[in-house]
Amino acid sequence: MGRPPLLDDPRAEILREAARLFAEKGFADSSLNELAAAMNYSKGAIYNYFSSKQEIYDAIIISTLAALYESAVNAVQPNDPAPERLRQFMVAHATCIEANYHAFVTMLVGYSGMANAELKDDALELRDAHEGLLRKILADGIADGSFRPVDVAMTGRAVLSLLSWMTRWFRPTGKKSGEEIALDYYDLMVKGLV
Repeated sequence: MGRPPLLDDPRAEILREAARLFAEKGFADSSLNELAAAMNYSKGAIYNYFSSKQEIYDAIIISTLAALYESAVNAVQPNDPAPERLRQFMVAHATCIEANYHAFVTMLVGYSGMANAELKDDALELRDAHEGLLRKILADGIADGSFRPVDVAMTGRAVLSLLSWMTRWFRPTGKKSGEEIALDYYDLMVKGLV
């Protein structure tokens, strides 16, 4: 107890464990004492990296949005046809949720509860960049005739809602992987019901 054990990235480990705790118990019902005990740290050791529970919470949101955007940017191949880029985006989004499940649940529940105004602006910027990438894919597909003319903003929100809110029922240990669910959603989006 006391000083954090030698870890490659103690800050990232604190964020991971805090995300698990917040996702399972909720932010309000979790404490830094519980977090410290779960990690075999002292509360003071956590204060070496974060000044408060709220700072940890805000950092989870920023790091999760950054991971989501980076995963999509890395997956989407700009020269591929729009339908393929849409598939790449959707798979990247769902697999990022799977890899960061607790952090993503924490983010979805607590996004509006960020306390730091600058960090909230950063979070909005990351969110808008991620959604902007999706909207460009949709607009490109409409422009080249791959997709029928639709409201790009509304369609983008529909895609993001399908993917993001799967955390209400999806579990990383479930029957289907994040990628499989994304591909099912992709098929539904591209082919529709009729």
